[in-house]
Amino acid sequence: MISSFACLPTVEMEQVVYSNDFSDLNLAGFENGRLFVFQNDTVAGFYHNEEVAVSVPNLPAHNYLKVTVDVLIHDSWDGNPNDSIAGPDFWYMGYDNKEVIRTTFSNSPCAPTYCLYQSYPNDYFRNNVPKSGAIQTNLPGLCLFGAFENYTTRYRVSKLIPHSNSTVRIYMGAELLAVNAPIPICDESWSIANIEIVAIQTN
Repeated sequence: MISSFACLPTVEMEQVVYSNDFSDLNLAGFENGRLFVFQNDTVAGFYHNEEVAVSVPNLPAHNYLKVTVDVLIHDSWDGNPNDSIAGPDFWYMGYDNKEVIRTTFSNSPCAPTYCLYQSYPNDYFRNNVPKSGAIQTNLPGLCLFGAFENYTTRYRVSKLIPHSNSTVRIYMGAELLAVNAPIPICDESWSIANIEIVAIQTN
């Protein structure tokens, strides 16, 4: 009898190369960075149809990067509807010139007769119930629904990407439809509560 074992890669090095929860007001390396206080935490934001990025130079030798972002989804995100008025409401993330996540979020209440589904934790297009994959759902809204609980949702988005260059630019952004909103950023916005980039070398 002949047995065979797969040769699985092992981690030789794992190093945090960028970490920021914005508590020290540091926006070094952060493009389009601005800060505000939400629920007693300093976060980056808030943004509407904008893109932000983090550039990290002088990376150690590696063949993967693990990028983890805590993103706050504020107010009336509508998820998947493709009606040119309310949605779809996209959020995306990528590195250098390669997009690795494109998904939708929904803060809408979901009833058996009517539900504005979102794609997350999958890429667009998938129908998942609002707030699927969230790590916190009971936060108040920021602007339009600032007086109401459950209108900011916190997600921890994590992606392992193949990468070996000595520098990287991680970008994030949104493409939101709020045609009927007098102040679109007050209707739908997003913020970043934390971002961490880890360089990994496997054999």
